[in-house]
Amino acid sequence: MQQRLGGRVVSIGKWGGLQNQASTWERYYLTYYLGVDGGGSKTIAVVSDEAGRVIGVGESGCGNHQIGVELARGNIQSAVIQALRQAEVNKEDIAYAVFGLAGADREADFQVLRPMIAKLGFENHDIVCDTVIGLRAGTKQSDGVVVICGSGTNSFGVNRQGESVQCGGFGYAFGDFGGGSGLAVEVFRSVIRSWEGREQETLLTGLTLQMLGYDSVEPMYNDYLDHGKTIPHLLAKLLFEAAGGGDVVAKGILQRQGEELGKAASAIIRKLSMQSDVFDLVMVGSVLTRGDSRYIAPFIERQVQKEAAGCSLTVLAMEPVAGAILLAMDKTEMTIEESVYACLHECLSVKEAPVEWALD
Repeated sequence: MQQRLGGRVVSIGKWGGLQNQASTWERYYLTYYLGVDGGGSKTIAVVSDEAGRVIGVGESGCGNHQIGVELARGNIQSAVIQALRQAEVNKEDIAYAVFGLAGADREADFQVLRPMIAKLGFENHDIVCDTVIGLRAGTKQSDGVVVICGSGTNSFGVNRQGESVQCGGFGYAFGDFGGGSGLAVEVFRSVIRSWEGREQETLLTGLTLQMLGYDSVEPMYNDYLDHGKTIPHLLAKLLFEAAGGGDVVAKGILQRQGEELGKAASAIIRKLSMQSDVFDLVMVGSVLTRGDSRYIAPFIERQVQKEAAGCSLTVLAMEPVAGAILLAMDKTEMTIEESVYACLHECLSVKEAPVEWALD
């Protein structure tokens, strides 16, 4: 059985919606886990058993309390209820629940989130930043580094001793560069600069005019300036199309994105003294997983290899919510066999997603 979530397809496991057909003995002895991925645009909740079979899924809107506390609370609750109903289990059946939430960055955030999540009624649960579940979904090791480039950017790492560090995630004014929204601005301003003669000609001009529906740059310039229009995030994807055509401007923007993500990862490696370790650097987010990574990944790698020769880049192959499930299993000290990873990968593989972009 398959279900579409936010434009992505996930496979429902053996019992998906038909668990009442399992024997009473088997249902009684199965252990269930809940994982939640709450982002700025959508929230996904998944229930799995200890074999990694996804038996219930739910989806709703924004799960980031920084955008709206009541909005996030309602959406998280809705997604969780959907997943439990489809799995035909109760809250009391969940051995452990992990909530990976965008905006769970500082103590001030957790002061809001702890009572919010506690009200959902799960006896055993934990709240982590969505960077943490992205890392757990992308590596089988207990240590590693993750860089995220979706609508914004973020990075996180944990070493063998369990010490962790986050770097970035708060926007341009606080040191970040790029992400889908930031890259879209870079596209727009490059078109303006080229039109004014401050930048060389670029393929981004024609691509941008076509996407936004203008015949030339001047009416676009005046329309956006006079009416305070917001630059669409989807302009970011034009960078890959232009770079594929050999455009120097587009390639330069993507190179800087890679270098900035590499700098963030390198800072984490130094702070956690991981220079001599062997670990994965997981790349997460639609700019890295939906775009052509050859324009970004080599520059991330170039930066981190200066710090840690044992660091290997890998692109996230499972939905981040799989990381929440795995962390929940870790919390119960479950031994996670290869078959569990394989089952989760089959159920929650990002490779099943359609090719259109979604900046999440």
